[in-house]
Amino acid sequence: MLKSHYPLYLANRPRESGRTLDVSDKYSGALATRVALADAALLDEAIAAAAAAARPMAEWPAYERQAVLEHCARRFEARAEEFAQALCVEAGKPIRDARGEVTRLIDTFRYAAGEAVRQHGDYRPLDIGPRAKGYWSLLKRVPVGPVSFISPFNFPLNLAAHKIAPAIAAGCPFVLKPASATPVGALLIGEVLAETALPAGAFSILPCRAADADALVRDERLKLLSFTGSPAVGWDMKARAGRKPVILELGGNAGCIVDEGSDLDFVVSRLVFGAYYQSGQSCISVQRIYAHASLYAALREKLTAAVRALKCGDPKQEDTFIGPMIAESEAQRLERWIGAAQQRGARLLCGGERRGAMLSPALLENVPADCELSTKEAFGPVAMLAAFDDFDAALDAVNASDYGLQAGVFTRDLGRIEKAWNRLEVGGVVIGDVPSFRVDHMPYGGVKQSGLGREGVAYAIEHLTEPRLLVVRSPA
Repeated sequence: MLKSHYPLYLANRPRESGRTLDVSDKYSGALATRVALADAALLDEAIAAAAAAARPMAEWPAYERQAVLEHCARRFEARAEEFAQALCVEAGKPIRDARGEVTRLIDTFRYAAGEAVRQHGDYRPLDIGPRAKGYWSLLKRVPVGPVSFISPFNFPLNLAAHKIAPAIAAGCPFVLKPASATPVGALLIGEVLAETALPAGAFSILPCRAADADALVRDERLKLLSFTGSPAVGWDMKARAGRKPVILELGGNAGCIVDEGSDLDFVVSRLVFGAYYQSGQSCISVQRIYAHASLYAALREKLTAAVRALKCGDPKQEDTFIGPMIAESEAQRLERWIGAAQQRGARLLCGGERRGAMLSPALLENVPADCELSTKEAFGPVAMLAAFDDFDAALDAVNASDYGLQAGVFTRDLGRIEKAWNRLEVGGVVIGDVPSFRVDHMPYGGVKQSGLGREGVAYAIEHLTEPRLLVVRSPA
């Protein structure tokens, strides 16, 4: 059960603000809890505290940072069911998926604990010619300083973790704004961080309105912005951020190729997971499926039956696979997109019925390539089937998108694996599985409208640090 109220965290400490944000149970629509809501003045206070913490954090020993991250992993594990139940309520995430996200939260902090003491430098002699005789250099990476983070609603724990844990490992103070729809997970992380000996001002976690959050983008005391969310918002932030680097993870409409000779029972089990896991509200959810003509009919039959069999309903029930979308307005949007595709000749194979924020899992075929359902990010429980005869044409179809986050390819042909890796315009190609696969230390991010930079602990640390060169002239 959620508590009736949660404070925000400002400069490592719980704080009330005199204002609150209502958080609903996404399945019932009832009020679940309230959280303290920050305004622009509190945000400015948090940024000032982070700026003051920059030197103490940079000078804090690596083993101390490691100890904080290890403490967090232990405490998350001890409170795992509490975290999962909170996630189930505030995000509407089926409880089995919520428990899986808690596991990933723990994994991310544990891996970051190792990275905190694994950062490397470089020695390089400089005497490439007579004028540099006796010179040599060392290179190390230093924290960029205080940073700002904005996390999304769909993975309130894990995607916040992918910002917080690398920042601690790198030695960067941070100010995090969680999504207004799902702020509780980040505040629970804040509860655990507040138990540690982090330097004063090392972290602030502030639920706040977008209108009060402009300083996270513009304030020059913050040296980097990392945002996960919609392309329109992300690219606008980058345009307003000035000189600071901006890391963007902006989603996609992932394509998946099923080549001839694939094991259909296995493929169907993975497509069901990839397309409908947590009601399709994942930026690497399978949206476009291209199946070889030789197995298209059989795949369509098996996949339709499997999708029809998925249980929809209360995410607190252990056997629920499809819970609510984050808001009724989002379910209405996707219902309109499905209807528009049908009006243009698409065939609805199953699903697509809406009740409030619940949308039954939908599968379509023959969706025109220029429909919103094809060109935009659905971010809901829907997938589309299309047939291909030529593998090169399937690669072209996957690439015919403004997005490029990850793609999946089921094939046993080594030459086609290499061709897919070379030609697919995405941040990651997953062979033998769906594009929805992610392990939390792998480089993760996209190209085109899917964003800039990479997450994954070690790769995030690269963004959060910068090289500093030492040149030494040896005495003659």
